[in-house]
Amino acid sequence: MSEILGMCPAVVSRGRKELADLANGVRPEARRPCGGRPLTEARDPALVAALEEMVEDEIAGDPVKAVQWVRSSSNKLAGRLQAMGFRVSSTTVWRLLKRLGYSMRINIRRRRGHKPDSPERNQQFEYLGARRREYLAAGWPVISVDTKNKELIGDFMTKGRAWCKRPHEVNDHDFSSLAECRAVPFGVYDLRRNQGHVVVGLSNDTPEFAVGCVARWWQPARAAAYPSADRILILADCGGTNGYRCKAWKQNLQEKLCDRLGLTVTVCHYPPGCSKWNPIEYRLFSQISINWAGRPLRSLEVMLGYIRGTSTKTGLTVTAELDEGTYRKGQVVSAEEVKRWQLTPHSVCPDWNYTISPRI
Repeated sequence: MSEILGMCPAVVSRGRKELADLANGVRPEARRPCGGRPLTEARDPALVAALEEMVEDEIAGDPVKAVQWVRSSSNKLAGRLQAMGFRVSSTTVWRLLKRLGYSMRINIRRRRGHKPDSPERNQQFEYLGARRREYLAAGWPVISVDTKNKELIGDFMTKGRAWCKRPHEVNDHDFSSLAECRAVPFGVYDLRRNQGHVVVGLSNDTPEFAVGCVARWWQPARAAAYPSADRILILADCGGTNGYRCKAWKQNLQEKLCDRLGLTVTVCHYPPGCSKWNPIEYRLFSQISINWAGRPLRSLEVMLGYIRGTSTKTGLTVTAELDEGTYRKGQVVSAEEVKRWQLTPHSVCPDWNYTISPRI
């Protein structure tokens, strides 16, 4: 048995005796505690209190999960404790922090800019949903618009992973001076037809560029699906080039869509901090990002190809085109031009909902 178990004969003999005693109802004597050095906190009881006092001002945490963590590293905390006269290592500090309920954590995006129970926020979502259902039921076009993340064209890393035998080699730094250009993709997503159209600009992301992209989409869309439509509903974020406070956005809507194309445009903005609810974000832009994940956008042709090749099982199709025009920032809209707008605010959240009609 000693050879089979790899133990010395004395241990096997003692084990047989203990088993025999158990069979006869005799409990063996309790073993003596193992030896070894005492724990640091047992040798110096003031250590734990000093550590808790030290991290008291550095505590962060998640009150829902009752988890806490600290900002300073265990090495720095150990050094500060050693300066106070304690004989302690970073490993001991790590163990004590874990025992006290702390852990290493990263930041979590959870807080919204507006209160979840804000009456205006909930009211706007209900009103926006009602207008969306109304337009879809009547056969009028409903589109969601926004600007996707700007991309450097060249040998630059893109987020995500892709199947390949060897990883793509890209620049170690994303210096814009090394880029062929900076692409500005603006998207229009047609909710009724589940179709997207992306215009890739090479200039600035301005309201003039944004409205021009909508006008580019409307020409073929009207001929293909909305020949008799004279009104359109636009769902947009609350800020940026298509924000509700942007006068240039409304001025270009008046001139390029309403007056030039004879459209009555209704705009409903999502409340601040709610851009993730905009359909274009999760139905179009996310799918495009997945399609080119882990693959460098080495040229504009490659980028346009990935956009046009985006599709889903639900039938999403995407078209794309290049806009090489120049758009200058800082378009100024005078008070006289504002007075000439045919803009009607809605009774519900008038800052976020308005209709612009053609000027006769």
